[in-house]
Amino acid sequence: MALFGSLSERLNHIFSKLTKRGKLTELEIRTAMREVRVALLEADVNLRVAKQFIAEVSEKAVGQEILSSLNPAQQVIKIVNDELIELMGSKNAKIEVAPKSPTVIMMCGLQGAGKTTLCGKLAVQLKKQGKKPLLVAGDIYRPAAITQLQVVGKNAQTEVFEKGTQNPVKTAKQAIEYARSMNYDTVILDTAGRLQIDETLMQELENIKKEVEVTETLLVVDAMTGQEAVNVAETFNSRLEITGVILTKLDGDTRGGACLSIKAVTGKPIKFIGVGEKLTDLEPFYPDRMASRILGMGDVLSLIEKAQQAITEEDAKKMQQKMLANSFTLTDYLEQFAMMKKMGGAQAMLSMLPGAGKLKMNDGDVDEKKIERTKAIILSMTKQERDNPSIIESKRKRRIAAGSGTSVQEVNQLLKQFEQTKMLMKQLKGGKGRFKLPF
Repeated sequence: MALFGSLSERLNHIFSKLTKRGKLTELEIRTAMREVRVALLEADVNLRVAKQFIAEVSEKAVGQEILSSLNPAQQVIKIVNDELIELMGSKNAKIEVAPKSPTVIMMCGLQGAGKTTLCGKLAVQLKKQGKKPLLVAGDIYRPAAITQLQVVGKNAQTEVFEKGTQNPVKTAKQAIEYARSMNYDTVILDTAGRLQIDETLMQELENIKKEVEVTETLLVVDAMTGQEAVNVAETFNSRLEITGVILTKLDGDTRGGACLSIKAVTGKPIKFIGVGEKLTDLEPFYPDRMASRILGMGDVLSLIEKAQQAITEEDAKKMQQKMLANSFTLTDYLEQFAMMKKMGGAQAMLSMLPGAGKLKMNDGDVDEKKIERTKAIILSMTKQERDNPSIIESKRKRRIAAGSGTSVQEVNQLLKQFEQTKMLMKQLKGGKGRFKLPF
């Protein structure tokens, strides 16, 4: 199921009934809003937040100009979209930069939310922005926590500062002095987590904030815990005055309760979202883009940004020239899958396209295993066969199928699909060369 799949499906169903009716009465709008309220509660949205959201949408949706407009259903959907954006924070909240280097980011949260890995992901994000981050091991209680951060740091190509099991407050102070002497402009403190909120944990975090000038206090919460994530955020905020939230495991969250409730309950913005296990799977949070995805309108801007990160301009031009010259080979076809993987895979890409919520992506429309089998078939071919598939006759097909662990039928399907792709490119070429790649 896609990100917020169940909520998106319910909302799309509710709004599709409105769009079929043309003119709307106040009763029809209020009935639809009651259904939206139920959908939000089933998505584990905070009760108070859901009630307030419906009250504000209803008040605007039953206004005279909406009821008398030519397309009231679209107006209602626009109001819901605008209110969702407002609910989640209006705009992208960036990491604050300290007036005097280094910027200190204290990461906090319960055990199991993925905080240590998140430190590495954040370091990768900051390095993309030209920053020079330093990771600091401040969790002295969890077995192998320091080793884990060192592994994460190595993978993120970021230095880790650690002083064993000495007091984390002292380690934090020494790390900042070290950062200044080594010209690190950002310090990311990985603090201790607990299986549940306790006084010892909170006191230690408060002590760090007293002794160190912390620029950002970011709370890492597991999106899949729903309302519990909101409760954790509320508690941490009351004690530590957090500056923002990072939601992890959002790629596995089909409901969306935490995402839709946290800002309204705590008043603090979601700054980043974790959408996968790789160190690059951390994205800045854009409320407008998320609202668009929830309503099934896609997130083309994020898709373009992923494409720009995965594919260089030179690669894009080279591929475009090959397509226009109709010299596209199976090797190029294979490279397309590599580019797709860099962008998060076919399922992630498709979920960002408008209308993707209406596709049954979990029913085999996007079969990642099938993509892997296709790659295996191409890799089992010789260079000559990839460059000129027309030479692949029955004997070669049997050899390729055996080498890739697939069937001759699957080899035939791939060759047919490739020929169809080439025919499409030929048609695009006939469009007087106006075809351009979308990145």
